[in-house]
Amino acid sequence: MSDQVETGTDHEADSEQRELESALLERREKALAHVIKFGDPVLKSKASPVANFGPELRVEVERMVAIMRDGMGVGLAATQLGVLRRLLVFQAGPDCEPTALVNPVIDWLSDEAILAEEGCLSLPRVSMDVERPLHARVRGFDAEGEAIVIEASGLEARVLQHEIDHLDGVLILDRTSRDQRKGALRALREGGSYSPPDEFDDGEFREPRTDA
Repeated sequence: MSDQVETGTDHEADSEQRELESALLERREKALAHVIKFGDPVLKSKASPVANFGPELRVEVERMVAIMRDGMGVGLAATQLGVLRRLLVFQAGPDCEPTALVNPVIDWLSDEAILAEEGCLSLPRVSMDVERPLHARVRGFDAEGEAIVIEASGLEARVLQHEIDHLDGVLILDRTSRDQRKGALRALREGGSYSPPDEFDDGEFREPRTDA
């Protein structure tokens, strides 16, 4: 009898887990439907500075944060939503607060760099190795127009560089090796998937594997 109860409980738990995963994936698909995908010329366009701070900007920030979270990303640039304004949001870890950065400027990058795997919400099912400085100092404004400076390292520095690249019309395809770019472009054309060779797999900056 005890075994039967435990088995029934396990079955209910598995069912609840599947329902939760299904709901999360459905939310992710709905969020990603708002994200501009590779091939749209807006992704290669340079965004213009934000001139006005106010309720409209705050609403846009809230929308971007919601799409980033539901899309299971760690950052999102306004250009990825078809809005050519210099605005990004990021959350470099589940325990971090989402942060908005308006008109970001990179003040300094360290000489020390690291190679890590990056994915992109605008490049479905594709990831590649990108070398970036390990540390960065970025300045800009928050959604209220207050000046802020961010001293970032590791994942946070990588995410900020990735999103600022988006605002300049630069994709991870432009930052990787020729061979990986060719493999990724082929996958994007054919609707397949691409990831770096197995010999490099530290996974410092990769989207959750539900992306695959």
